[in-house]
Amino acid sequence: MRFASLFGLAAVGWHSVDVLACGGHKHDEREWTQEELEELDRKWGTEWGFTGIGSFAHLPHTKCLTTPSTHFDIAILGAPFDTAVSYRPGARFGPRAIRQASARQTSFRGFNPRAGINPYASWATILDCGDIPITPVDNTVALEQMTQAFTELGARSPVSNLLRKPRLVTLGGDHSLALPALRALREHYGGLRVLHFDAHLDTWHPAKYPSAWPSTQSHFNHGSMFWLAGQEGLLSNSSSSPNVHAGLRTRLQSLEDYEDDDAQNWVRISSDDMDDFGTAGVIKSIMDTLGTEDPVYLSVDIDVLDPAFAPGTGTPEPGGWTTRELIRVLRGIEGLNLVGADVVEVSPAYQGAGEETALAAAQVVFEVVTSMVKRGMGEMGLEGANKSGKEEGKDEL
Repeated sequence: MRFASLFGLAAVGWHSVDVLACGGHKHDEREWTQEELEELDRKWGTEWGFTGIGSFAHLPHTKCLTTPSTHFDIAILGAPFDTAVSYRPGARFGPRAIRQASARQTSFRGFNPRAGINPYASWATILDCGDIPITPVDNTVALEQMTQAFTELGARSPVSNLLRKPRLVTLGGDHSLALPALRALREHYGGLRVLHFDAHLDTWHPAKYPSAWPSTQSHFNHGSMFWLAGQEGLLSNSSSSPNVHAGLRTRLQSLEDYEDDDAQNWVRISSDDMDDFGTAGVIKSIMDTLGTEDPVYLSVDIDVLDPAFAPGTGTPEPGGWTTRELIRVLRGIEGLNLVGADVVEVSPAYQGAGEETALAAAQVVFEVVTSMVKRGMGEMGLEGANKSGKEEGKDEL
């Protein structure tokens, strides 16, 4: 009898079933006034830090890759990919963890005292654009997927006339995603300057990885992507416009690794330099090298932090910076002309119950977005605006 009933429902069609379930009544087709909609939003639109869909900082979210009509000034984009790692996997879960760790960032409590602005309630349209659906079983396809995704989103017209192109801030995923991100920026900016926070060089020739089974596909990994970027002409190759590593403390095969790095036009700031020169000295070294005019891509590997502060990462190295030191440096370099950024190598399976690694990554994103928005305000002649912290729009706690 049960099967007969099911077949009967199939025969009459689901639309008819819907009508029957509604008692034959038509759906409410009344037209709501703007005032009524605003009242509904006032009553039900508020989100606490622990409520709502897990978008970054409770930002409006959409699948930007499937909605080409969507425009933005700054997009938060996930790249859940980790099959190019050389040690511990797990960073494919990084974007989800970083978003959840950003839950206490809201437009209501988004005012950043160091910058005097609320980046989520300023001139920029900031969206969470979801994740790139990257295959975990074919790295050649994965690289092409990321390249096309970054290129398509990066080519859209921004909402603000202030920007030449929108900014993409990527949540990783392993560090290899920096290569497709730089490929996407090449068309608009040419050879870029790169600021790279990391315990490791990531400029290793692929042959430095010992294997009796070499392949072209193995060249694409999270320790060689900047070497590949240099080979493809994505980075500045002028001796007067070098790129910068900061926070280095990795073991080497020999000093030839530094010689190779020198040949690829990089300046190195070690983790120990923090002890010798402090945050002010590290900031000065970065700003003196990169300046404020050239377009810069910022890439933050969370393993620049000591494992005591960020254990949830794929290749931890003792002797790193504290979270406070990294955040202080990021705040001090707000004058850079950032055209893109990422925070990568968050592997939540290895972090503690307090989510310290993902929390650090979420704070990195907040500081980076703040600096992007503040620079835009300065270029619009609005430097110092918004300092009261009073913002218009929906209150979120």
